[in-house]
Amino acid sequence: MDGSGMDGSGMTDRTGLFDLTGRSALVTGAAGGIGSAVAGALARAGAAVLVTDVDGAAAAAVAGKLSASGLTADSAALDVRDRAAADSAVSRAAALADGRLHILVNNAGVTAPAMFDKLEEESFRRLVDIHVMGAFHCTQAALPFLPTDGTGRVINVTSSAGLTGTLGQVNYSAAKAGIIGLTKSLARELARKRILVNALAPLAATPMTETIRTDPKFAERMLARIPLGRWAEPEEVAGAFVFFASDAASFVTGQVLPVDGGMVM
Repeated sequence: MDGSGMDGSGMTDRTGLFDLTGRSALVTGAAGGIGSAVAGALARAGAAVLVTDVDGAAAAAVAGKLSASGLTADSAALDVRDRAAADSAVSRAAALADGRLHILVNNAGVTAPAMFDKLEEESFRRLVDIHVMGAFHCTQAALPFLPTDGTGRVINVTSSAGLTGTLGQVNYSAAKAGIIGLTKSLARELARKRILVNALAPLAATPMTETIRTDPKFAERMLARIPLGRWAEPEEVAGAFVFFASDAASFVTGQVLPVDGGMVM
């Protein structure tokens, strides 16, 4: 291979670019939907994954399936609003890789649609607590365990709602916009430690999007906004998380990547 990164055949050598062997990962909200797909994708790329969710039994079931497939996975119950629980989960994840946590995926989230004039303060605060404060708790807990050799990653999950707004979801949109601000500011701050912070705005067929996908009033209108004309399966968006977690993204930080079939361009 010459200095251009090309081998003798003229092909770029990408061996190991997406290999996460020897690294550990913690995924929140991973009992189903995008979270479980991401946990599986990271594990198949070689990472030792701690599957966490507020539903501990469901998280254990996901981890059990991964382990049964010969992958390295464990689980823990985690309500991301609880800082002590976040500290415990991070320590457990770090124990999977000699005391270091290489990849944190802040995926936990919920929705509670309501038009603004009917939106209750409790609902607004709950979504901010889960999405924004949850990411704050887990990231701050993870910081002492994130390596500073360029392999440390924080991957946050936002949404098109945080980028463009969504009718009837002021609480969710505000929380997801908060994730974007957190991502960009934290990326600037942690760059000096060689820790990369990015966000994805995925769109997939999950229990969270079931109402929109099955309600005739919304389904057709929503599909019309997606240039590819369909919803992704969770596994289709999981690869983007592996990209951000891997050496392929070693010079990418502070970015928000929509993985939504072209809905946000």
